[in-house]
Amino acid sequence: MRRTAGVLVMEHIAVGLVEGDKVIGPLRRYPEKEDSAALLAMPADRIAECIREQIASIAKGEKIHAVGLGFPGVIRGGVVEDSPNLQQVKGFNLEGALTTALSSDGKDVPVRVFNDADAMAAGIAATRGKLHKLNRVWTLGNGIGFGRYPSSEGVWEGGHSVVTLDPKEHFCGCGGRGHLEGILGYRSMRLRFLDMEPEEVFANAKAGDSRCAEFVTLCHRALAAATATSIHMEGPGQFYITGPNAKFIDTGLLDRVVHEMVKMSPLQGSRFEVIHSNDELGVIGAAVNAERAALPS
Repeated sequence: MRRTAGVLVMEHIAVGLVEGDKVIGPLRRYPEKEDSAALLAMPADRIAECIREQIASIAKGEKIHAVGLGFPGVIRGGVVEDSPNLQQVKGFNLEGALTTALSSDGKDVPVRVFNDADAMAAGIAATRGKLHKLNRVWTLGNGIGFGRYPSSEGVWEGGHSVVTLDPKEHFCGCGGRGHLEGILGYRSMRLRFLDMEPEEVFANAKAGDSRCAEFVTLCHRALAAATATSIHMEGPGQFYITGPNAKFIDTGLLDRVVHEMVKMSPLQGSRFEVIHSNDELGVIGAAVNAERAALPS
């Protein structure tokens, strides 16, 4: 079978070789130890070079048929048009830079760049045998991603869905008001609660703290509102919730709130499942999307 390199960039860079819907061998990760500031301080061209280095390390001279890269932000034509959480990459032709870098290593392979959440959605679909169905995923981390498989032309920045008209809701990293990410994004929660970490907020809510409990309810209603918008635009179906902060979500509560917001009978019946954060899913999904986009069937 053909081997494709899959790359996922979120708080770190994860790279692996993929055959079909499985990773072959261990994943490479940069930095090896968790450091949320490592990529924030890295220039755009250095990020591309670092990805090239990781691909070279896993390839070990083997032929690679394509490279798929999942990256946070608005991705069109291989260009990162905007990336609120990695602002130094805004306007950078990541696909072109990585293609050139790989060519210098003698690897003339097609490179395709996708939104990171789209890569995660493809990985979930591939590993669960659901490549024939619509799959949507929320990735909850420093920012909020919305992924869709099959991938489709469009911006798909669902994390910036407007879920409240309150002008005081201004915590989103993009600067917009009323956004889902401004409520449920990790960075946004830290700005809102300067006296405690997000983990403490959710723990205190369970212990009966009314201020924290009110915020937890707001989080679920915000995610439900963004989900309901997707349902009203594309219909019901399976929604997955993943990322490091998926642990904060009560799917039973989320399901009840969505049911309050989606009342037309043909649009009811969506399901939610939490999947714990997993680099492997995003790596597989980036590779699957690259295979389908760049190579003949």
